[in-house]
Amino acid sequence: MKKLLSFILALALIIPLSACSKKQDEKDVLEVAVLESAYGSEMWREVCKAFTDATGIEVSLTAEKNLEDVISPRMKGGDYPDVVHLATGREAGLTETMIRENLLSDLSGVLEMRIPGEDGTVKEKLSDGFVSTLATNPYADGKTYLAPMFYSPCGLFYNENLLKENNWEVPESWDEMWSLGEAAKAKGIYLFTYPTAGYFDAFIYALLASSGGVDFYNNAMRYKDGIWESESARDVFNIIAKLKEYTEPTTVANANSENFLKNQQLVLSGKVLFMPNGTWVTDEMKDAPRTENFKWGFTEIPAVSEGGDRYAFTFIEQCWIPKEAPHKDDAEKFVAFLYSDKAAGIFRRHGAVQPIDDIDEGMTGDMQLFYSIYDEGAKAVMGGFAATEPVEGVSIYSSLFDAINSVMSGDKSLDEWISDVEKTSDALREKLK
Repeated sequence: MKKLLSFILALALIIPLSACSKKQDEKDVLEVAVLESAYGSEMWREVCKAFTDATGIEVSLTAEKNLEDVISPRMKGGDYPDVVHLATGREAGLTETMIRENLLSDLSGVLEMRIPGEDGTVKEKLSDGFVSTLATNPYADGKTYLAPMFYSPCGLFYNENLLKENNWEVPESWDEMWSLGEAAKAKGIYLFTYPTAGYFDAFIYALLASSGGVDFYNNAMRYKDGIWESESARDVFNIIAKLKEYTEPTTVANANSENFLKNQQLVLSGKVLFMPNGTWVTDEMKDAPRTENFKWGFTEIPAVSEGGDRYAFTFIEQCWIPKEAPHKDDAEKFVAFLYSDKAAGIFRRHGAVQPIDDIDEGMTGDMQLFYSIYDEGAKAVMGGFAATEPVEGVSIYSSLFDAINSVMSGDKSLDEWISDVEKTSDALREKLK
């Protein structure tokens, strides 16, 4: 009996020591947290394995559709992932919060790093212009805090064959768009729908650039005094307000995270001509029913004035390292590896395209249609609102984009909308860093 008790006591002592040893080992693993978007999570598992094979650094991957809900409580308690892939512009606004609170690491040095397994640097691999906008340099201080990852030209998606069958041309201006809206209405087809109000971000950005030019757009992004009450801005507001007359009636009720696919289905079912979206929509709706001879079409936002420039906003997903990341050196190596030929090939097989030189070579089908838009005459605009110190109860995204549902439903007037946006812009300008 004494021998048995001695054995049990020894076993009890060994077990906690083993558990502690395992926990200590887990602390040395690089933690990567990514949003599971329409591209899926398998590509991230493959990239993490490839990184481990190339560097010997073990990776623990968290991939969730509700990533903010998973990692926010942890970070509030001081438990930070090492690398996070989560773009700005999402409803929860976690990345914006990290920007406002100065909680991101400076990634400028990563641009100069040699890509693991290759001879060149990250900067040499990236396409021109992708680390010089507010999308990657949110403080406009010449430093990069957000690494540009997957990019998608955003514009209007439609059924190409539906237009052909009716001998309708793709509108190049908003006057042409309104004329098409009347022609479609005569056949019981609505001109417009949108998945959620958040999808108006790329839409409005492109309109601002078309209406006032790129400098005007950049001034709007930095809250210039009076800019939202200017003639160029009012032209943009007027266009969206007029779209109310041509928007499918069930759109607003379904413009939420639970039912947005119903709005997208309207295009595939031939009930609506156009919707704003990004290149991910084809995979998102790949199994959805559609009209016979359906064929995706894609175009930039029509010009505000006849003969004016037409823009397609480039949506960029971003990757970042929290300032309090426990394994910052390995995290930087991981971010650099994301631009390797190995990682880029994995991402591209899953439909995710990075801003890397010559990444579009050999594209076919829908991918060629989407990524050739800038070769066909569309101008690119990118980058969002400048980061500011937080202002309690104030959000430019809420005032400018979320309010569109209320404008479309008639609960908010055009003048009320413009006034709210200008007031929000004024409040944020005072906190601009």
